[in-house]
Amino acid sequence: MPRPFLVRYTGLAGSLLLAVAAWLGGASSPWEPTVTPRTILAGQNGVVLPLAWLAGTGLLVAAWVLGRRRVPSVRWAFVTAALWAVPLLPVLPLGSYDVYSYACQGWQQSAGFDPYSGGVDLLGCPWADAVAPTWRSSPAPYGPVFLVLAAVAVKLGGSLTGAVVLLRVIAVAGVAVIGWCLRGDKEAVFLVLASPLVLVHLVSGAHNEAVMVALIMAGLAMRRSMLMMGVLLGLAVGVKATAIVVIPFAVLFFPGRFRRAVTMIGGGATAALVAVSLGSGLGLGWIAGLTGSGVSVQWTAPSTAIGMTLEMIGVPGAVAVTRVLGMAALVVVLLLLWVRALRKGDPLLHAGLALAATVLLAPVFHPWYAIWPLALLAATPWRDTLWLVAPCAVAGVLCLPDGYNLALATKAQGAVVMTALAGYLAWKVLHEAKQTDRDRRRPDADHGGDRRPRREA
Repeated sequence: MPRPFLVRYTGLAGSLLLAVAAWLGGASSPWEPTVTPRTILAGQNGVVLPLAWLAGTGLLVAAWVLGRRRVPSVRWAFVTAALWAVPLLPVLPLGSYDVYSYACQGWQQSAGFDPYSGGVDLLGCPWADAVAPTWRSSPAPYGPVFLVLAAVAVKLGGSLTGAVVLLRVIAVAGVAVIGWCLRGDKEAVFLVLASPLVLVHLVSGAHNEAVMVALIMAGLAMRRSMLMMGVLLGLAVGVKATAIVVIPFAVLFFPGRFRRAVTMIGGGATAALVAVSLGSGLGLGWIAGLTGSGVSVQWTAPSTAIGMTLEMIGVPGAVAVTRVLGMAALVVVLLLLWVRALRKGDPLLHAGLALAATVLLAPVFHPWYAIWPLALLAATPWRDTLWLVAPCAVAGVLCLPDGYNLALATKAQGAVVMTALAGYLAWKVLHEAKQTDRDRRRPDADHGGDRRPRREA
């Protein structure tokens, strides 16, 4: 196993190289034609940019994956993650142009417009040319909590640069809160805070996942106050509606006071969400704005990949159908996970699995979505975390410096491979379920208590 010193400074070298890539080809204002595999092969981006991105990503991912088993202390994990984050702070955002969309939505909110009624092409924004063309006509797909934060960043920042800086400060603060919630587990701190996904997409890209996940983690940590747990989870829903899948599992932290937990947590979440919705002047119209997030069609979402594969073999309109089926399957999986958590306990584990199922079965997947379950599942005890870090490592290399998703360059191949993988996983789950059922029916089966595996030191 690599020594902690080697892990720390291998990752730092990767972060420094990614900072070079961000300086040369990060998401800039105004928007420029995207760096793609074709422009790289044509030599339009020079040699340093692609090499810095490739080497930096490789070193950072390798240091994270190999170093996860040998974390000396919580302090070492915090310091290492901070060292890896620092080079990314003074350069252009990496991984997407979304932070500029945030700035424009914040400007619209602060100017008294309704960001849910149209995009920058309709409502306007002084920095509209920084928004990626794909999203210029899209209304805000985020909740009122985040729009209020974005409006504050715009007001205090006074310019696009100032707004982006403050949005990054908000994201880094969210990452710090996540770290505080994990501070009792050195491996969990390293797994989350030093993750390439967190460094590239939260610290550098300033995605609002940082705020949503921070509120979820802080809410679930509030075991002494059901009401405060509900308020924080409600605020998380007010950032991104995805957080709502965690709330049913939160009530299971109080098995002896189930009815009271439902009332207090559900009431706190509802009150917080309504208060922010009305206080922001947006009312509940933001719920309708959530429907615009499915415009992206990529094979990285299994349900979409299956539809793309079917359309390639001549089935028209398959993507729309498989996406609906994926959402129906998600409802079933979430219900089964909740029932299992009710029977066997461990609501934190099942809440993390619920977020993982949401990521896998939703119609759209972006690499930073993998951070949702990562933060919760990293805090649960497992023998090995390879199953968790492997998909996150793959997701960490999907985006080129200014946000081009490599999935776009491999549409046909990726759709077929993802469809085959989804089929294998479905078969594996069914096979394991049948095997478990047969084992339970054996007269000599061990019916001892459920034991959670432990992560290796």
